[in-house]
Amino acid sequence: MRNFTYSIPTTIYFGKDKLEEIIPEVKRYGKRVLITYGGGSIKRIGLYDKLTALFKQNDIFYVELGGIQPNPRVSSVREGIALCREHKVDFILAVGGGSVIDASKAIAAGVTYDGDVWDFMIGKATVKDPLPLGSVLTLAATGSEMNGSAVISNEETQDKRPMGDPALRPVFSVLDPVYTYSVNKWHTAAGTTDIMSHIFEAYYTVDKDVEVADYMAEALLKVCIKYGPIAVEEPENYEARANLMWAGTLAINGLISYGKAGGDWATHMIEHEVSAIYDLTHGAGLAILFPVWMEYVLDERNSWRFAQMARNVWGVSEIDDMKAARLGIAEIRKFFSSLGMPATLKDVNIDGQHIPVMAKKATIFGALGNIKKLQQADVEEILRRAL
Repeated sequence: MRNFTYSIPTTIYFGKDKLEEIIPEVKRYGKRVLITYGGGSIKRIGLYDKLTALFKQNDIFYVELGGIQPNPRVSSVREGIALCREHKVDFILAVGGGSVIDASKAIAAGVTYDGDVWDFMIGKATVKDPLPLGSVLTLAATGSEMNGSAVISNEETQDKRPMGDPALRPVFSVLDPVYTYSVNKWHTAAGTTDIMSHIFEAYYTVDKDVEVADYMAEALLKVCIKYGPIAVEEPENYEARANLMWAGTLAINGLISYGKAGGDWATHMIEHEVSAIYDLTHGAGLAILFPVWMEYVLDERNSWRFAQMARNVWGVSEIDDMKAARLGIAEIRKFFSSLGMPATLKDVNIDGQHIPVMAKKATIFGALGNIKKLQQADVEEILRRAL
């Protein structure tokens, strides 16, 4: 096990009727807030009215940025930065799923930066003194509510790039499973896939003797396998929504990565290029790509790790590691399909036209991956096998 420093400072308010508890937290940072949200679901479920009423009762000024899209656009981030500067905002409250929270992190970083916010995505700028932010989560998927990472799309260049800094972790996040009841089957399934994919990325490393992290990861996967299908079919099943929500947070807040070399993340970087061009739901893209990536990188040196998951999570009893690994990969594909997720790019009307461009962009900063380094040609082959 490797050395690490443990620090996950986000305060979590988990469960029903926790919203009022954030008011003292917000006031610690000021009384001028930017509220960010997406397509309006927070208004349909009554969350918007409840939140704004709380702000008015507590003399908290707020300005709004709505309409933040899935795969959040840098144009929305720029709009949010302008609002913060115009209204002298001192706190950002993201109300929504990962896209809203990611956009809010980029806004928080951009307000105190003199250049264009896209500079963070291309490695031209580093985060310094960002605005503090909190979140009220309405979709279990990305885990953005308890980490310092964000992924932003540039609609003009068809690029999708990550950025991150520990200073961008939300200072608090409200996790009320009831707020996820309105999430439809597709996005519930895609969210489950997204959570599992984050666990895969942390799990597939070259490190051995990291049973604490591995066993926690395997337990979280079992939670997704149990409760994902229930949440898809019973959207108001509180326990299913609650377990998925907490699993999604723990999957990518750093906990299951401590003591290891870091995750692989090649599949995420490849999917970013797919959704940058085709605006595909992130979890659906990962459902397509992950089993393909697994088959591509699997070899005799790393088969033990794939076999370990196959046996501990999917109940595979095969003794031979290579055979067990392939059986485990097949179970993953089977599970994703049972959720209604696509299995090929053609299932979501994507052909091979842009594969060379996507592969080039995915590797623009160098080879991808940890468990096996992937060059541009490797990424092209993975995408072709995913057709």
